[in-house]
Amino acid sequence: METSLSSLLHSHSFTTLHFKPFLLQHQPLSLSTSSFTKLPFSIHIHHKAIPVIPSPHTKIHINAHLRALGFELNDCRFRGIVSSFAASNSILEGFKVHGVLIKSGFLPSSVVINACLIELYFKFGEIELARRVFDESCHRDVFLWGAMIGGFVRNRLPRDALEYVRLMVEDGIRLNSVLVTIILPVIGEFRARRIGKEVHAYVLKTRLDFEQFAIQSALVDMYCKCGEVGFGRRVLYSSMERNVGSWNAVMSGYASSGRLEQAIRSTIWVRKGFRPGVVAIATALPICSHSRALKQGKEIHAYALKHCFLPHVSIVSSLMVLYSKCGVIEYSLKLFDRVEQKNVILWTAMIDSYVESGRMYEALGIIRSMQLTEHKPDTVTIARMLSVCGELKLEKLGKEIHGQILKRDFTSVHYVSAELINMYGTCGVVEKAKLVFHAVPVKGSRTWTALIKAYGYKKLYQDAIDLLDQMVSNGFFPNTFTFEAVLSICDRAGLVEDAFKIFNLMSRYKIEASKEHCIVMIRLLTRYGKLDKTQEFVEMISSLE
Repeated sequence: METSLSSLLHSHSFTTLHFKPFLLQHQPLSLSTSSFTKLPFSIHIHHKAIPVIPSPHTKIHINAHLRALGFELNDCRFRGIVSSFAASNSILEGFKVHGVLIKSGFLPSSVVINACLIELYFKFGEIELARRVFDESCHRDVFLWGAMIGGFVRNRLPRDALEYVRLMVEDGIRLNSVLVTIILPVIGEFRARRIGKEVHAYVLKTRLDFEQFAIQSALVDMYCKCGEVGFGRRVLYSSMERNVGSWNAVMSGYASSGRLEQAIRSTIWVRKGFRPGVVAIATALPICSHSRALKQGKEIHAYALKHCFLPHVSIVSSLMVLYSKCGVIEYSLKLFDRVEQKNVILWTAMIDSYVESGRMYEALGIIRSMQLTEHKPDTVTIARMLSVCGELKLEKLGKEIHGQILKRDFTSVHYVSAELINMYGTCGVVEKAKLVFHAVPVKGSRTWTALIKAYGYKKLYQDAIDLLDQMVSNGFFPNTFTFEAVLSICDRAGLVEDAFKIFNLMSRYKIEASKEHCIVMIRLLTRYGKLDKTQEFVEMISSLE
């Protein structure tokens, strides 16, 4: 069989090339390679055949054998091998192939292979090994620099990414459009506006495909994340064509800076003929919710219906929250009922909608209905359930949910533990709240604040204030909600002097007084006839609005 097949292939070299994948897959290696030794001319091997071999090491041995026979092997062939090792999810395999490549003489002169090795090491988090490959490379072009910068970004090392951008420019290598779109989000994340403006200037100076949607969107997004929404709008309006991504970036920028009215205006793309996708819609709806912009929310709802975006879960849940915040919860219920295949997210959104409207018994009804389905509540749903139990003083149901938390090991989730402590506190069983608190493996500001509030519910006012001192002495920083809770306790207990001390303590932790803090102080001072001291808090509220 082997002799006849070999002789047949020898007489038809074209057939040999096309049946090489079949041979490699179905015949022993000795047969397939021996057939190629008899080809009358040197040939450029098609590497597509090799991936049918299960082991990447087999590819190495085939290539070594073919190279010894005089066949041409180049960077592209080895690039496929290195890529296959990256897919094997074994760093040890990567070390082995690196050694074989060194012995084969392909390093350190091959830019392509070095770039692949850098990507391989970054994939496994071997940052220093990636650096070493880069440092030992003889030639560093834009692709090699890009492999390093992209690797740093993927491994959440933004400082290193920006440092290598600087070194690259100093080395005389020009940024290309791909690298610009990679580093601009990093600059935005770091809020490094000066560097962002330098990159923008570089793009304009070098005319680096500025009209590309990707670069425009990245620039707009970068400026908005840096708090320079005006510059972002300028980039948007300076382009001949505007895409949904850019509008979305401006809208998100306004929202993150608290300028909700301008953010709502940015939803103009609905009326400008753009075709935003699910992401843009899901970003716009929470902004409408925060600003109670029912009219714009309805416009987006109509757009979503027109373009068949419903029943997409993220859009339906966002619409439900919007309508509940705007006081039309019947719309939320209609949306919920129309979805045939509900999931945990939608159940949670419906519970949230009723809680937002203060309709706790209806929220409890949804919880009961969910418990009759196959859907298991996640940590977010569990937290919502506990808040309902606390509001309605349903300790028995709260205990049932506590059992689920223990069974599913949710105690390590801070907000779940905090809600559990709060539930027991509002139900008046502070001892159980303390037991939960002490059982939490890793405590945080939320759990400490929940226990302080639990003491307050039981009218253990001085113990609650003392707990704030314990919290600080244990190395935990109180947050704005902690101070709001303690000030409310001072208000209920009539502790005017303590309230002033605690209010002044906020500046030590760089916490600015909120409207809620000031209202508590005004209420306390008014009740005890200290009207002369309320004026400064009234003025403080005016400055916040």
